[in-house]
Amino acid sequence: MCDKAVYLTDVSFVELLLYNTAKPRIGSKNDQAVALRISGDKGAFYNSEFYGYQDTLYDHQGLHYFKDCKIQGTVDFIFGNGKSLYEGCTINSIAENSGFITAQKRSSLTMDTGFSILNSRVIGSGQVYLGRPWADYSRVIFSYTYMDTLVLPQGWIDTMDGHHHNLTVFYAEYKCSGPGSSFAGRPAWIRRLSDEDAKEFIGVHFIRGETWLQGPSHI
Repeated sequence: MCDKAVYLTDVSFVELLLYNTAKPRIGSKNDQAVALRISGDKGAFYNSEFYGYQDTLYDHQGLHYFKDCKIQGTVDFIFGNGKSLYEGCTINSIAENSGFITAQKRSSLTMDTGFSILNSRVIGSGQVYLGRPWADYSRVIFSYTYMDTLVLPQGWIDTMDGHHHNLTVFYAEYKCSGPGSSFAGRPAWIRRLSDEDAKEFIGVHFIRGETWLQGPSHI
């Protein structure tokens, strides 16, 4: 079992490997298995791997960059209120039945947070949703990402707390591929971004990375 927290600012990690082997108890809906909590600002992770079940990667707060990483879990295994770019990552579900990939916690329209998942892969087992809201204004964008058959046709749900948030969440997709990327079953409130609208989310400028990212060759 491993549960690491990072509170430092301006830190980078290469080939970090973290596991949390605690499995949820049978019948429990609240057991966490956090492998990493990142609460510091301007944190970058390259070629790193995070393994858990429920709540694997707690992207708590701050600007973060995950490049060529693997994140594995079952329920809400990328969650929190960071503003983060996941580029070239493998998102692997090990759900036995249904699961959820993201649970982002943006709580107001003016809050500048969200997850952008770019040029990545969604693979694994079970039947999963791309995301559900941990707060009213949850914001998640998948772009140029391969989605295998495990992604349910609906793609997303708008409730976690018994209340529906379809009028306030920002869930969007842009030029994704694979059998799970079809918009045929997506709800009307899921955004299919235009080229112009997608520009904000499909580069390191989303996290102001041009001002602080150094790249693994400089670590």
